[in-house]
Amino acid sequence: MPKFSRVLIANRGEIAVRIIRACQKLGLETVLTVSEADRKSLPAKMADKIVIIGPPRPIQSYLRIDGLITAATNSGAQAIHPGYGFLAESPEFAEACEKQGLIFIGPKAHHIRMMGDKIKARELAKQLGIPVIPGSPLLATLYDAEKTADLLGYPVLIKAAAGGGGRGMKLVENPNELKANITEAAAEARTAFGDERLFMEHYIANARHIEVQVMGDHWGNLRHFFERDCSLQRRHQKMLEEAPCPILSPEMRQQIYQAALTLVQHIKYVSAGTVEFVWDQDLNKFYFLEMNTRVQVEHPVTEMITGVDLVIEQIRVARGEEISYRQEEIVIDGHAIECRITAESSENGFQPCPGEITGWKAPVNPQVRLDTHCYAGYVVPPFYDSLLAKLIAKGSNRLEAIEIMDQALGEFHISGIDTTISFYRKIMHNEQYRRGQINTKWIERNFTPASEMGSRK
Repeated sequence: MPKFSRVLIANRGEIAVRIIRACQKLGLETVLTVSEADRKSLPAKMADKIVIIGPPRPIQSYLRIDGLITAATNSGAQAIHPGYGFLAESPEFAEACEKQGLIFIGPKAHHIRMMGDKIKARELAKQLGIPVIPGSPLLATLYDAEKTADLLGYPVLIKAAAGGGGRGMKLVENPNELKANITEAAAEARTAFGDERLFMEHYIANARHIEVQVMGDHWGNLRHFFERDCSLQRRHQKMLEEAPCPILSPEMRQQIYQAALTLVQHIKYVSAGTVEFVWDQDLNKFYFLEMNTRVQVEHPVTEMITGVDLVIEQIRVARGEEISYRQEEIVIDGHAIECRITAESSENGFQPCPGEITGWKAPVNPQVRLDTHCYAGYVVPPFYDSLLAKLIAKGSNRLEAIEIMDQALGEFHISGIDTTISFYRKIMHNEQYRRGQINTKWIERNFTPASEMGSRK
């Protein structure tokens, strides 16, 4: 595996800042691709060089494979880091990099393609003896869907075969809703992924979303970095993550780690990845959900409890080096919680609120980490995800982490735009959350944007 000294970062926002800092620690030069809207962004100020790749809209800039490849070759970069989102899980992008002799800092294209097809990933897990949620192959016709739903029993989930991020996913409560939801899910999937194929799963009502961070290198080494609980979601989008999961017994943990490692070992996976599971809290059973072949938004909570810099490890692996840690050297120290602070109004249906940040005062605490690309005077553009910052707090245990997070949220002041800071403070004060009595529908079923979320007793 050839070495490299200059990395092109094909992304924006806080993940671009994160990658730049990892490269700086490794002594690597950075080239950042920016749209016209991001010329004055914080990562643009930090990178050694910037390349303007097009107008603000992603389809004209961050999603243009040809433009990114040209930017890399013209700037002398030997490797490309895709971050998350945009083209991070595009096998075509990974193949284009390889064709041009560029190192893609991520898995091989065939791994991305294999795990990106949810049906094929389910079948592989099933062949390996990993439990999967009862479900269907591709739904060819409405009649197929009706028969499958009757067999599985309502409610059921319609899901996109090439899905992710909750797009192309619909909950169907009864037969009368099936046809309309299939039509909507297919349209969403076609728009988001260019692939309208659908399948169906039995719906687990009292579910936790648990994922295992994994890493593989070119020498055949595989490691897990424990699990994250990502159950607090809205419309299938993660809002708050923590590590480790507070409900798993030691026996459950080992089972889920072994399932994750069995999968990545079978496919000889290389790079950072996350194997995701659904935990049925009523039956005390887990099921394979999917695998994400990239660094996750929520990776900092794992870094906080393990002390491992996952992005540095990912880059080192791409250079052909071995993973720095033996499995027994990776240990859990404390508990960490991450809140995704977004430019949204939680009191107005989480309406996006782009605009100028007129004031920015971040919390200062050695047990708190803030990953962000924002500052006072920064104009949040309307073209991209509304994520402003990831606020991560660590405590010696979960309740201490909650208290530290609550204090940090109270000290975090952003003016000029609406944010979700106050929403997360209400979560920190909620007794059900503090006791860990949550599931993937907890936010949607218990609270509406305008409601009070309860107070600490």
